[in-house]
Amino acid sequence: MKHTVSTVQKQKERGEKIAMLTAYDYSTAKLMDESGIDMILVGDSLGMVMLGYEDTISVTMADMIHHTAAVSQGTKDALVVADMPFMSYQTSVYDAVSNAGRLMKEGRCQAVKLEGGKALCPQIKAITEASIPVVAHIGLTPQSVNALGGFKVQGKSEEAARKLIEDAKAVEAAGAFAVVLECVPAKLAAMISEMLTIPTIGIGSGGGCDGQVLVYQDMLAMFSDFKPKFVKHFADVGSMMKSGFQAYMEEVKAGSFPAEEHTFRIDDDVIEKLY
Repeated sequence: MKHTVSTVQKQKERGEKIAMLTAYDYSTAKLMDESGIDMILVGDSLGMVMLGYEDTISVTMADMIHHTAAVSQGTKDALVVADMPFMSYQTSVYDAVSNAGRLMKEGRCQAVKLEGGKALCPQIKAITEASIPVVAHIGLTPQSVNALGGFKVQGKSEEAARKLIEDAKAVEAAGAFAVVLECVPAKLAAMISEMLTIPTIGIGSGGGCDGQVLVYQDMLAMFSDFKPKFVKHFADVGSMMKSGFQAYMEEVKAGSFPAEEHTFRIDDDVIEKLY
């Protein structure tokens, strides 16, 4: 079944949890889609896990379009959401709509995601009025890591918690069809999820959210630079990949690969005529 904005909303109404993962390439997206994942996020986390940057700030529109197009090609049923990179929407409402349109037209995604609460509502409203579905993102917003003073849990004080609630209600009113809650205390995230009519997608925000999202390299133990507290390794694919790479290298160096069954034949009389 093709997942859409409507089917995701119905999942919340039925109390059915929403499963979302990041993907950045055709092959991975195809495997996720065939596994039945509800939503795929082409995250600007690609800056770290694909391009080796220290953060997401250096990711460009060209990067996002390139990877989003690849993911969209590999996806039939999952709802593909693309991150809007740093400074592609903060500068003006016009820039926000224009760049969201590029992600849809050139990247072929079905929705875009942008970071920020009440302050970004004019952009969210304008993008949705241009018939582009929007996922909002509040709590820990990685593009604002310098302003936030690092990667820290958000909403722990009464004032900060009230602001998060206000932001969540504001982005819903502005037209967002879902909101990511990142690194929000579990009880607060559950409270926000009950307040909103739109789905909440948690990352490091507990099981009270309507869905969950993880970076796939994190949950498959493929990215070892650091492991956030909220990450669970569902398979040790990183170790399997290294074992496979090492086995290949050893057989190449030993001359045992390629073996005869991996090669193509030619008649000996053809070879003899070449001497």
